[in-house]
Amino acid sequence: MSKPLNLLNPIESILSRQGVLVLDGALATELERYGCDLDDPLWSARVLLEQPEAIKQVHADYYRAGADCSITASYQATVEGFGGRGFKEEEALSLIGKTVTLAKEARDEVLKEDPDREKPLVAASVGPYGAYLADGSEYVGQYSIGDEELLAFHKPRMEALIEAGADLLAIETIPSFREARVLASILKERPDVYAWMSFTLTDGRTISDGTLLKDVAKEFEGNDQVAAIGVNCAPLEVVTEAIENLHNYTTKPIIVYPNSGESYDPDTKTWHGSESCESFPAQSEEWYKAGARLIGGCCRTTPQHVKELSLKWKDRI
Repeated sequence: MSKPLNLLNPIESILSRQGVLVLDGALATELERYGCDLDDPLWSARVLLEQPEAIKQVHADYYRAGADCSITASYQATVEGFGGRGFKEEEALSLIGKTVTLAKEARDEVLKEDPDREKPLVAASVGPYGAYLADGSEYVGQYSIGDEELLAFHKPRMEALIEAGADLLAIETIPSFREARVLASILKERPDVYAWMSFTLTDGRTISDGTLLKDVAKEFEGNDQVAAIGVNCAPLEVVTEAIENLHNYTTKPIIVYPNSGESYDPDTKTWHGSESCESFPAQSEEWYKAGARLIGGCCRTTPQHVKELSLKWKDRI
């Protein structure tokens, strides 16, 4: 029999001892810095096949920068995606589980260097169906498949990530309210497991499919397994409003990890504009005041930005 959920919530455990849980930053940016080629529908999952040690190194970099949590390289790792490369389902699930193993190994190495620090978390990334399509659908959320197909797509990899020993699931970059409800139904089958749920946005009031943030917050408020709710992969200019809209309708910790300030073109798969990450620590003060308690970075952010966040927020009550 599993323990009562309130004894197992890893987010609640850390937030009971410090004011902000600092998340990591972008994985892809750092993998490219280590010479990895991500020009592939599998994205960072390709590196899992070719240069797994690079993934482990990036996790270690973020932990050393002060991150309380690192998100695994499983965002775009799916049975279907690996199947397109000739891998059988069992092999694909093993690779998906390996993303958790790499993050845990990195954490253990960093803990040996600093055994007195708070033990960081490993959050297993569960990206949306749109990420598998590799066509920018994670910013739209209008899928041509039904709930049963979504369930069949997500369930095997969620199970693989759980069995690999992740501390919790990072259900992230979700554009669709319908998909979020399907994911929550899978989570319900494992009552000993926690997850956070974060969404992509059209603006500070709505997620990508047009659902109001207040309705999203109300839907999951009574779900104890959803340990935090929020937004990621979002433009900086809408983040504060989004936090405020969520904070008005939920008592859960709010998670926020936006992009660097640049904008992404899903057609050309390129970034445009200028980053404003240098002001992340200052902006995080505004996000905290609005209600955020888990703060980090998404696309184009780096260990240096996480280090600045950590220096600002660690041990703050």
